[in-house]
Amino acid sequence: MSELAISLKDVRKSFGRTEIIRGVNLDIPRGQRHAMIGPNGAGKTTMFNLISGRFPVTSGTIALNGRATDGLAPQEINRLGLSRSFQITSIFPRMTVFENIRCGLLWARGYRYSFWHLLGGQRALNEEADQLLERLNLHTRRNVMAGLLSYAEQRALEIGITVAGGANVILLDEPTAGMSHSETDYAVALIRSVTEGKTLLMVEHDMSVVFGLADVITVLVYGEIIASGPPAEIRASKAVQEAYLGTEAA
Repeated sequence: MSELAISLKDVRKSFGRTEIIRGVNLDIPRGQRHAMIGPNGAGKTTMFNLISGRFPVTSGTIALNGRATDGLAPQEINRLGLSRSFQITSIFPRMTVFENIRCGLLWARGYRYSFWHLLGGQRALNEEADQLLERLNLHTRRNVMAGLLSYAEQRALEIGITVAGGANVILLDEPTAGMSHSETDYAVALIRSVTEGKTLLMVEHDMSVVFGLADVITVLVYGEIIASGPPAEIRASKAVQEAYLGTEAA
């Protein structure tokens, strides 16, 4: 089996005559924490949508754990071991925090479309959900409706749902957007904990988060990669500073 979690070969994506992704080549090894940065409109979220199967590629190939994902639906790619979050928080607001996490666990734990399983009686499943709530520091909010959580708590819950299914490749789209400094610090610690041993690809605008979490940073500008390497190399790159980071990198 391939040692690469994600592999992109000459990936292109056009909407009509407008080319958004322009021949991207990128290999992400298993277990790596990888950040993708770039200015607004660079194509970062489009890349996430291509990798997760939400959009088909116009040309080129994408592989997950050595298997080409061309033509696969998002749910099929998810079952191959990839899970993602979105810029806009996506939870079940009228269900409790516990029920949200339990839903994230169901498919990976062998619960399919069954009407005769009463989930309240599934002890192992419920214990696993409670253990994940502890890791998320949401155990005291267990029986609260998810829609009543604070913004930072909702983002933490979404990260929990994302990792609950047992995927070994996690895509996080701006996980700390809109958070205060203290909330961001908590989110970074949470992400580091729950993605331990997994492959992480994230899009993030907060450079302190990027440089604090990522093993490798890829810079995307107008649909093309202009640099990819360890944080120190990216921080020192004049081309990156001119294109995106500016004085913030210094």
